[in-house]
Amino acid sequence: MLKSFAGGRVFGGAWGSGVPTVLALHGWQRTHEDFSPVFGDPGATDQVSAIGLDLFGFGATPPPPEPWGTEEYARHLLPLFEEEGALADRVVVVGHSFGGRVAVRLCAMVPGRIERLVLTGVPLLDREGRRARPATAYRMARRLHRMGLVGDQRMEAMRYRYGSPDYRAATGVMRGVFVRVLAEQYADQLSAIDCPVDLVWGEDDGEVPVEVAVRAQALFPFATLETLPGVGHLTPTGAPAALRRVVVGAPATGTGPEGEAGGDRTDGPS
Repeated sequence: MLKSFAGGRVFGGAWGSGVPTVLALHGWQRTHEDFSPVFGDPGATDQVSAIGLDLFGFGATPPPPEPWGTEEYARHLLPLFEEEGALADRVVVVGHSFGGRVAVRLCAMVPGRIERLVLTGVPLLDREGRRARPATAYRMARRLHRMGLVGDQRMEAMRYRYGSPDYRAATGVMRGVFVRVLAEQYADQLSAIDCPVDLVWGEDDGEVPVEVAVRAQALFPFATLETLPGVGHLTPTGAPAALRRVVVGAPATGTGPEGEAGGDRTDGPS
């Protein structure tokens, strides 16, 4: 059932009973429903009380009034922490992909309320090596646009032609959000996080490869990394039991994506 949170500003879903101890934030172009397999399995013996939000511009939650970055996304979730009984005094924040970027910002804003971060498939750092340069035709059009020799309509057509699938799929203000978020850097934020961090990565993640998680792990004051064989980028739907196990802090048992409890786990610097 769809519910409203933060004074009606945000919509999402809830699982379990009692005061929620877990806050789940989904990835780009996704919704809170990604976490239904993680927290809504009635047969699970390790159930927790959790809420998942539709971040602004996704699912049932309206888009922001202007192109926000992840800092604005996090700031507009703060009323959730101010509502009596909306969340436990200390919560585990689970962030997938884009939602993990928001979770990192949120942790800096309410550090006393976050017990632990569980991040999965989050583009915390650029891929190894430099980003590929834009196509020559696009770079030329951008330069001419800045000089006033190429109009806005033509420039938008070039962005659409040479942009990523996520950029082309975004419309209106969300396209501006995508561009702004893509340019953000998080290294300094990672080193300032003082709560425990669990990194959970699919070994076959083609969107955010495991090497990103390995380098990010070294930046956190304390972090663990668990890789899941046979799992891709959509960890919440591809390995829900494994992700739930990490959230509740249960030990790993079994192997492989079928049992969803296997994988390699390494301790980060303490």
